[in-house]
Amino acid sequence: MKNKTKINLKKLIISIFLPFIISGIGSIFTSNSISIWYAELIKPSFNPPNWIFGPVWTILYLMIGISFYLIWIKKFDKITYIIYGIQLLLNGLWTIIFFGFKSPFYALIEIILLWISILLTIIYFYKINKISAYLLIPYILWVSFASILNFSLFILN
Repeated sequence: MKNKTKINLKKLIISIFLPFIISGIGSIFTSNSISIWYAELIKPSFNPPNWIFGPVWTILYLMIGISFYLIWIKKFDKITYIIYGIQLLLNGLWTIIFFGFKSPFYALIEIILLWISILLTIIYFYKINKISAYLLIPYILWVSFASILNFSLFILN
């Protein structure tokens, strides 16, 4: 008899929507700042065009959600869930600090904490489901790039 994995649609939808909800909260602080404050910042030569951020984050949030879903259906581990939740909150908080408070310095400190929390999430997810950990690698790579970009924006401005 084959072992069939049944998709838990409710958990999948919640898992996918959770990162997007956090993103939505952060976007409240982003929309006004991009066209005025962010547009006036001196940017490094490697700064991507603004249009790239939306598609990249959409793909990343989808991967983050699927990654969590694979953990949620496999095992309940309170510490892993807490670390994942902290990472999500830090993700949303960066946007609020950078765009809402217009503070590249404090956003830089916060993004370092975000990077550490993503790394911890990957480590804890790996213990439960390797694929879920691998799905987070593009996320930590993008946040690594965003950290360098944040540092550059802080130094240049």
